[in-house]
Amino acid sequence: MMYLQTPSPADLPVFFMFFGILTLFLLAFEVLARNTPVNGFVLRKVLHLGLGLLLFFFPVFFASNFYPVVLSLIFLAVNTAGIHFRLLKVLGGENECNMRGEKVLAGYGPALLPLAFIVLVLFLWESHSWILRASILVAGVADALAALVGGSLGKVHIESLTKSRKTIEGSVTMFVSSLVLLGLCFYLFRESFGDILSYAGWPELLALILLLSLVATAVEALLSKGFDNLFIPFAISYVLYVIDSGTNGIILQGFLLGGMFAFLLAVFSIKVKFLNNSGATATFLLGTTIFGIGGVVWTVPLLTFYLLSSVLSKVGKKRKARFDLVFEKGSQRDAGQVIANGGIAWLVMIMYSLTGEPAYFFAYLGTLAAVQSDTWATEIGTMWPNPKARLITTMKPVPVGTSGGVSVPGTMGAFIGALLICASAVVLQVAWVLDYGVVQSFVLIGFSGLLASLVDSFFGATVQAQYYDPVREKVTERTHSFKSDGTVVKNNLIKGYHYINNDVVNTLCALSGCALAFIFSQSI
Repeated sequence: MMYLQTPSPADLPVFFMFFGILTLFLLAFEVLARNTPVNGFVLRKVLHLGLGLLLFFFPVFFASNFYPVVLSLIFLAVNTAGIHFRLLKVLGGENECNMRGEKVLAGYGPALLPLAFIVLVLFLWESHSWILRASILVAGVADALAALVGGSLGKVHIESLTKSRKTIEGSVTMFVSSLVLLGLCFYLFRESFGDILSYAGWPELLALILLLSLVATAVEALLSKGFDNLFIPFAISYVLYVIDSGTNGIILQGFLLGGMFAFLLAVFSIKVKFLNNSGATATFLLGTTIFGIGGVVWTVPLLTFYLLSSVLSKVGKKRKARFDLVFEKGSQRDAGQVIANGGIAWLVMIMYSLTGEPAYFFAYLGTLAAVQSDTWATEIGTMWPNPKARLITTMKPVPVGTSGGVSVPGTMGAFIGALLICASAVVLQVAWVLDYGVVQSFVLIGFSGLLASLVDSFFGATVQAQYYDPVREKVTERTHSFKSDGTVVKNNLIKGYHYINNDVVNTLCALSGCALAFIFSQSI
């Protein structure tokens, strides 16, 4: 629960002290950035590291969370203005390079760390300040060290991960730094643990530290433009809060087993080419949360979608090959596709873990049914012999594979795919499904998935970006094409909007299935 405490008069002198320290700190680094040859990237990362250390000590000096929130809001505004209007050179610029001369993507990292701190302070200050401090320390110090090492010594780049080039050396630094910092925090704050962590043995705690370090490393590797500053502390604090607030040790044990299984699944997915590096990293993060905290009840429906849809995407590959240049992406999924298909389900499971509301489970099934329906409609519709498709908005015939096109085989496949998601929960004898009624659940989830897939087709026909490929003279979802000599050709937008790609439409599809199932399950 978010809670802003009453300001303590004793905190006012401390507020002005920290305001002066942070202001002088920022101005000193700005002078260095403008008047010395010191690399701006290095200065920004050192500034980031120092900020993380200062924020770590706030709960020691302040009696209430009022002035820490005020102070963070001030520098959130200052940093945002400094980045957006290019007022502060030390916060980054368009042409900034790391120590090896590689261009660094400009982002809002210096503003997102104070934002993360504000949110966590409002939630955790009174009951779990040790979690707040541990997560901010990793986000401030380990992340900065990873960037410094990766930007100076990094030689082995990780392909197909993110637009910001990440290196093995940087990721190893992130993992080791997180491991050391979390280990230190667990030792220092051991008397602040709740019932579960206080009775856990050091082997379990060490395993938890290892897994959290791996999660932090995955978040840092996957995200760019400073968004890791927001999600590293959120990820660490969420896991620790759920485990530390639990009533039995099953959550801790389940999280450790779930994280190990998610890691193995991610490695397996790369080996069999279901996912590329970014997709595998996103799957590890999503799976660690759902497998580890949701348990079997939440895991089996997700695996049903993942395995059946991944296998189906490989079936009839030769027949579907003619559509590879129509669709934006191939059968090997990336992080964007993983988040588009599983991100809403991920958020729903997190909401359930914090509230315990049964309707969230039906929303979860509806989300997975929606993305499975969409996937099956596309896969079956394109592999069916002599398929005939019509545009959902006009019912005029269109080539198979056209965004917004629907067909009888594809629609039937969509409905069957949704039913299989519900079947996975029925097989598990989930109490909520049995209480709601097996038949009613099949109807609810089946039609939630089917209708959501039609929503996907509608958005595909109206707002999704479609381009004309001058090389192959056909309509495609791809923004660029390649000539036989390797020359890149930019395709012309002929319909929809540039920023609405297939991942955005899939997210809207998932959200539709989630909303339908959640609303109509309220009778339980």
